[in-house]
Amino acid sequence: MKPDKNVLIFLLTAIGLIVFPHVQHIPATVFGFFCLLLGWRFVGIWKQNWLPGTPVILLLVASGTALLYSQHQGLLGRDAGTHLFIIALGLKLLEIKDERDLYLITYLAFIVAASQFLYEQSILMAAYILLVCCVLLATLVYINSCKAQTLAAFKTAGIITVQALPIAVALFVLFPRVEAPKWMLFNDPHQARAGLSDSMEPGSISDLGESDELVFRVKFAGAIPPPGQRYWRGPVLSHTDGKRWTQTAFKTPLRRPVVTGTPYQYTILMEPQDKNWVFALDMPIEFSSPLVRNSSYQLITLDNPDKRAEYKVTSYPNFNTGLVDPGEYAAVTQLPVEPSDKIKQLVSQLQGFGSPPDNFIKLLLNHFREEDFHYTLTPPIMEENPIESFLFKTRYGFCSHYASAFVYLMRVAHIPARVVTGYQGGELNKAGNFLEIRQADAHAWAEVWLKDRGWVRVDPTAAIAPERIERNINLNSQTFGDIAAVNNPAYNWLKQARQLWGSVDYSWQHWVINYDNKSQSSFLSSFGINDLRTLVYWMIAVIASITAALCWFLLYQKPKTADKVLLIYSRFCKKLVKHGLVRNSGEGVKDFAERVKIKLPEQATDIDQITAVFIKLRYGRAATGEDLQQLKTLVGLFNA
Repeated sequence: MKPDKNVLIFLLTAIGLIVFPHVQHIPATVFGFFCLLLGWRFVGIWKQNWLPGTPVILLLVASGTALLYSQHQGLLGRDAGTHLFIIALGLKLLEIKDERDLYLITYLAFIVAASQFLYEQSILMAAYILLVCCVLLATLVYINSCKAQTLAAFKTAGIITVQALPIAVALFVLFPRVEAPKWMLFNDPHQARAGLSDSMEPGSISDLGESDELVFRVKFAGAIPPPGQRYWRGPVLSHTDGKRWTQTAFKTPLRRPVVTGTPYQYTILMEPQDKNWVFALDMPIEFSSPLVRNSSYQLITLDNPDKRAEYKVTSYPNFNTGLVDPGEYAAVTQLPVEPSDKIKQLVSQLQGFGSPPDNFIKLLLNHFREEDFHYTLTPPIMEENPIESFLFKTRYGFCSHYASAFVYLMRVAHIPARVVTGYQGGELNKAGNFLEIRQADAHAWAEVWLKDRGWVRVDPTAAIAPERIERNINLNSQTFGDIAAVNNPAYNWLKQARQLWGSVDYSWQHWVINYDNKSQSSFLSSFGINDLRTLVYWMIAVIASITAALCWFLLYQKPKTADKVLLIYSRFCKKLVKHGLVRNSGEGVKDFAERVKIKLPEQATDIDQITAVFIKLRYGRAATGEDLQQLKTLVGLFNA
């Protein structure tokens, strides 16, 4: 049977909603090709002679295949597979001839909808996909509906979806989680992500100072450390050419620091990134697999960093890293060239030669604090001799300027020192009681090695801009002291709403997205489910209970009396009661009509007409409002 125009409009609209979110993942050429096909099919609803014939369709298929191959040099992989389904869906739209094609397109659209989760798993996207799947389900209801009412189709689809959710939740919680092998992980090597680099130049980190992009979230098992202790350790940079700082590859034994005091226990939820770094408080001592700690005490994950992941870490704020070996000592005292006389004079003036390192550190920090140095997100460009230019000319800099200058002067004084990059601070989400660390919190500080204490953190930024550290101000402008917006009621309301949404999103990521086999084993163990057999018994019992409850609800609910067709037909049956003609329970309308005609043969024609129109309205697909009016008229004129 030829598809109805309303059905086609319904289906094409649903498909447009399904493919729309992919606009941010697929090339413009692929999306444009699909839009061309979809628009062509929309026009074909009213201009059927404009639809392409077989030769043109074959040409479009060849064009789509060539487009896919040019984008991916093949047809395998996440992106290629998704684009293949989208183009195939668009091409199939031009071949709609009967209901079979409508069903095939609908099922293909379900696959395209599910493919969105290969790119994004946020709660908003999940809600959107659930909505479009309801629209698809409503499309199936609409195709098979005898009344062809849009609202009724949506209502039926919504009821079916709600009824299916309990079983879906039970399967999600109880069905064994299967981890994909590493070769099946969907990595996109061309997808760039902004963030910290494995090298640093003066001013480079300031590029992140205005980015509000979320990097990771941290939930503590106990007290949250004060802002002054929230240093999230990242890459450690030891080598410099006078301008650029990079990591140094040297072999040194992995020593466990001596720790004291009360530790912080917390869970880190990392956002997807292109580096395998995990940022932890100093000093990370205990951490869950697949984390490892390198010789610079930085945490590295051995898992795929291109997906959200949770890690449990325990850090001790008080620690002693002990001695450094000769190879490491050479790396952390390296200088690219002989220091200038100006630099040596400054170090000498601050008693860097011959006095204890603690004294030189104190005097150098005082120098930054008392001289005309300034902290800014937009430092001037210093191409030549950036350290000397910063110390003696501009005196305007970001944290990377202060950290690199501090470490350089330490090395001139023959004190082992290095630059540490990472993040500092984090905004407390009061709704969920966790910290949110964003790119704007990117920071650089210094570490110096002191006898009997090991590596000690020194942050020159705290000397020149203590409010950046202690008050945890997220710098979005050059004048970071401006807090006038905080007193604005609208600002406070928006901030609370954002934190509430952040808490909801954190719970979604923690309980749903990161619900892997380890989380499932831990959760089910609390109910005594420790083996596969017990798990299968539980799954059968829960699903059977849900199914029984749904069956009871469906079978024992009160009959609907609002059906106009049934109400009109019941009036017809009432007119026959005075003749002793009562329709028996389970008796079909045709059988009842034959029995009535035997008793009332003179009205057989009217009885057949009423029965035929009722069957058409009740069970047919092409019924209209005129049919309902005809039934009402026939029953009204019937006199038994």
